[in-house]
Amino acid sequence: MRFFNRSTTLYLMAAATFAGQAQAGPLVYAACQIGCSAAVVTCYTAAGFTFGTVLVAAAPPAILACNTAQAACYASCAALALAPTL
Repeated sequence: MRFFNRSTTLYLMAAATFAGQAQAGPLVYAACQIGCSAAVVTCYTAAGFTFGTVLVAAAPPAILACNTAQAACYASCAALALAPTL
């Protein structure tokens, strides 16, 4: 009597291979998002504005620079969310 067929064995071997990796992606992602949000609020304050109250069409160059930095920061957070941790 066979308990495992070939595909089940391959599945178990693959699961055992990746079992050693731990991923703290969601926690790292959340911490990164908090840091990005704090940075963009600081950037807006330094430019003399309140975050969330400026329309993009009427934004001065300093605010556009803050928005660009925020987008780059969030993009780096997305990469951290997918990276395995030890």
